[in-house]
Amino acid sequence: MRGTRPPTLIAACGFLRTALVAWLFLAMASVAYAQQAAGPETPLSDPAEEARAQALMQEIRCLVCQGQSIAESNADLARDLRIQLREKVAAGMSDADIRAFFKARYGDWILLKPPVESKTWLLWFGPPFLLLTLIALVVWRWSHRRLAGAEEERAGALASWLGGEESDGQGGSA
Repeated sequence: MRGTRPPTLIAACGFLRTALVAWLFLAMASVAYAQQAAGPETPLSDPAEEARAQALMQEIRCLVCQGQSIAESNADLARDLRIQLREKVAAGMSDADIRAFFKARYGDWILLKPPVESKTWLLWFGPPFLLLTLIALVVWRWSHRRLAGAEEERAGALASWLGGEESDGQGGSA
């Protein structure tokens, strides 16, 4: 009797094991169902429309990943945006209308290449202006140092020439 467990403990362990296996099975089935419930992402039947949709997907930013387009992202929101974009293309909306739809809904930020407008001038022209200003500053400092070095050389040469004249003048009068 020494190494045997009481029958209630054996039954409890068996029940827990069965419950754990059932819970794992249900969890895996619910994940598979959730992925299937979202619906497969099917390309458009017209290859020209699908190519247009793919080109537009490269221009729309994923709101989750932020650095990727919705074409590159695996996020659920990007998938939803791709489906929505395909629906707009299939409905016959123009590229400009689709961009305007997403821009009205999410703002300029959703476009990977924001438009050049008065409110985005700093975004577009700020970095090149800053770079040109820094280059001009470096060139100015470099030329200023060069001129300062040349002036010091001239001043040294003038001082030595003047010093030589003074010694000649003193030697001649004595």
